[in-house]
Amino acid sequence: MNEDNVSVNSVKAWILAARPKTLSGAAVPVMIGTSLAARNGSDGNFHLLPAVLCFLFAFIMQIDSNFINDYFDCIKGTDDKETRLGPKRACSEGWITLPAMRIGLIITTLLACVTGLPLILYGGWEMIAVGACCVVFAFLYTTFFSYIGLGDILVLVFFGIVPVCVTYYVILGGEVNDFPITVFLLSVSCGLVIDTLLCINNFRDRHNDAIAGKKTLIVRLGEKNGYKLYSVVGFSGALITIATLCTISHWPNTCLIVILLVVYCILHQITFKKMCNIWEGRQLNKVLGMTARNMFIFGIVTSLAVLLS
Repeated sequence: MNEDNVSVNSVKAWILAARPKTLSGAAVPVMIGTSLAARNGSDGNFHLLPAVLCFLFAFIMQIDSNFINDYFDCIKGTDDKETRLGPKRACSEGWITLPAMRIGLIITTLLACVTGLPLILYGGWEMIAVGACCVVFAFLYTTFFSYIGLGDILVLVFFGIVPVCVTYYVILGGEVNDFPITVFLLSVSCGLVIDTLLCINNFRDRHNDAIAGKKTLIVRLGEKNGYKLYSVVGFSGALITIATLCTISHWPNTCLIVILLVVYCILHQITFKKMCNIWEGRQLNKVLGMTARNMFIFGIVTSLAVLLS
């Protein structure tokens, strides 16, 4: 969407603040959890409605997280529009006023809670605790954890382990007596791959973050080691996925599964090389877009591989 001539608090401003391109990060873990439930479930215990609710909850929580990030980074001064290298942010650009963003935060948080509430019918009352943790840590990520280098851990947990496992659990109506280790392993691999998006964000912003006192993992590792993190987490996620699925599939499906995941690995390597060639500055936003594409492709090929296995 064109970022020119954005009226204050307009519909266009709110769409830009929602960052639609980031929604793939919310879709991928739910997609993988759904494919696992479809593979392991039966006609009697596979429920479609909780899958839809999980997708909606994930999308709304992603938008809520984006609003939280936009608002708190603005008031902390982290999003200085003069020095910012990443995509423009609504509050710092003046597209949305701070009072309006506070209202937006309240609305999206409540909407996420209302959307997720029916999941207690499928997963039990413990779904309230899961939802509460998602909301609380969405705030804590921007206001605390990202500043001390623990943002990557939260991505692993809340974009990998929690959404994949919970989606799997509620779709099967809570009828999971023996939780498969394959589900947990694929949730970890999903979190690792999605963390590549945070890695490239933090690598691009490493100098500004260091000045602002934001000690991300990239800042702590230093750029010479930090850039390698992007490569490692992406390939680790793919390798865990390949190893996990090959143990539960039969020939010739194993070959097809490997081929599907190798597609992601090739794209990840190409993107990593481009990151190394650019190294710093706003041009790294091209790598950000490529990473988002790779992440979504990983979700698609992993889901297909799960169903094939």
